[in-house]
Amino acid sequence: MTTTLTKPERPEKATRRERGNHSRPAVRRRNWPGGLAGWIWLVVVAIPLYWMLITSLKAQSTYYTSNPLVPSGDPTLDNYQLVIESDFLTYFVNSVVATAGAVIPAVAFSFMAAYAIVRGWRFRFLRAVNGLFLMGLAIPLQATVIPVYLIIIKLHLYDSLLALILPSIAFAIPLSVLVLANFIRDVPNELFDSMRVDGATEWTTLWRLAAPLTRPALTTVTIYNALTIWNGFLLPLILTQSPSKRTLPLALWSFQGQYGVNVPAVLAAVVLTTLPILALYVFGRRQLLSGLTAGFSR
Repeated sequence: MTTTLTKPERPEKATRRERGNHSRPAVRRRNWPGGLAGWIWLVVVAIPLYWMLITSLKAQSTYYTSNPLVPSGDPTLDNYQLVIESDFLTYFVNSVVATAGAVIPAVAFSFMAAYAIVRGWRFRFLRAVNGLFLMGLAIPLQATVIPVYLIIIKLHLYDSLLALILPSIAFAIPLSVLVLANFIRDVPNELFDSMRVDGATEWTTLWRLAAPLTRPALTTVTIYNALTIWNGFLLPLILTQSPSKRTLPLALWSFQGQYGVNVPAVLAAVVLTTLPILALYVFGRRQLLSGLTAGFSR
C-alpha cells in the first residue's frame, strides 16, 4: 500500500490567492484643479490683508506717493499711537460690552429653546414657536430699523449700550435655534432615556448631556454671532449718538476729515479691531471647524 504525499501549498500563495485583487491599494488621484483654485483663492484673500498691514505702518504723507504693495522703507507706529490716543479704548470696551451682553444671553436662550423644541416636538405650541423662529430668518435687519428705532425711543433706551444689546439678541436667536436644534436631534434618544431612568431632571439632562455633546455647535453659533455683532454698523449708527457710546465700526469716522481720510490710521484701527476676532478664532477653531463639518461627516 503506497501513500502519496502531496506537497503542501505555501501559506503565502494561498493567502495571496484568497485576497485576489482586493490586496491592490486604491490609487488616490490628486485634484489638481481644486488645489489650484484653492491657491488662487488664498492669494485673493491674502493680498488685501497684506496691503492693510503694510499700509498701517506707513506715514500719511508718503501714502499717496508710494507703491501700495511695497512695504515702507521707514515703517512707523505713529498710526497705532494715534488710534489708541483717539479714545480707542472707550470704543473697544463698548464693543466688548455690547458683544458679550448680546451673545451670552442669545446663545443660552437659543440652546434652551432648541432643547425644548426637539424634546417636546409633539406639543403643538412648541411647533408653532419653532415656526416663529424660522420666520425670523426671513426678516432682514434693514427692514426692521424704523420699528426698532421707535421701540427703543419708547423704552427711553436711545443712546445706550442696552439699545444695541436687546435688538442684537433678537436677531441672533433664530439662526442659533435652527443650528442647535439640528445638533440636538442627532443625540440618540437612548441617552436621554437612560438619564431619565437614573432620575435626572430635564434641567440636569440639558446641561449634563445635551450641552457637552453639542459643544461644537455652541462654539459655532457663539463665534458667528460675536463676529456679526462686533462688526455691526447699522444698529450703532441708528441707535447711538454720543461719542462715548460708539463702537469700533463707528470709531473709524474719527479719522475722516472734511477734505480727506487718514487711510493709514483707518487701517491701523481696522488691524486693532481684527485682533480680538482672530484671538477668538484661534481659541475655538477646533470646535468651530468640527461644528461646520459635522453635517458632512455623518
